[in-house]
Amino acid sequence: MNINKHAALIILSGGQDSTTALYWSKKKFKLVKAVTFDYGQRHKREIGCARKIAKLAQVQHKVIKINFYKDLSSNALVTENAIKINKKNNLPSTFVPGRNLIFINIAAAYAYEQGIPNLVLGVSQVDYSGYPDCREETIKSQQKTISLGMEFPFVIHTPLIHKTKKETVELARELGMLKMLKFTHTCYLGGKAPCGKCPACLLRAKGFKDAGIKDPLL
Repeated sequence: MNINKHAALIILSGGQDSTTALYWSKKKFKLVKAVTFDYGQRHKREIGCARKIAKLAQVQHKVIKINFYKDLSSNALVTENAIKINKKNNLPSTFVPGRNLIFINIAAAYAYEQGIPNLVLGVSQVDYSGYPDCREETIKSQQKTISLGMEFPFVIHTPLIHKTKKETVELARELGMLKMLKFTHTCYLGGKAPCGKCPACLLRAKGFKDAGIKDPLL
């Protein structure tokens, strides 16, 4: 099998962080492709955003449908349940158990077939909602597992892992792609405009405010 060390596959959600990571990838790798997962999320707006962003960034883009999550979980991202904090584990009800783990494994299988060893995720363990599958320890473990399980030299890149939302906004400015964030979607509720109240909207607003930069989405 031919392995292209200069190629990368990014998991693109259509949100602020993955879009920033996409443009980071374009600076680092000669060939970048993107994959988005339709996993039955409560709204499809982010998938449309991902399609548009990939087109504007001129990267090959594939949407992969996985439709079993509603059979596994009652979390607020795959149902109409209220967004709140789970008192048992202190995680928001938007936590989709194992989502990033599944995404990484499917993306790795897709990348394997194309000889792409570099996977890119826009996760952060600083300003985030406490999701355990966004932590660096989890990502390192996944890198080892998929490399062993497929006998392929995967490297998972997480350029935002130690960055606050403020620093992520500043990175977007450094990459010269702030205007692209106009086409991203962050809100959990899926409306055309941010609700301004859900955890994702609050984190995004804080990042732009701390950076002293106006959010292009607004």
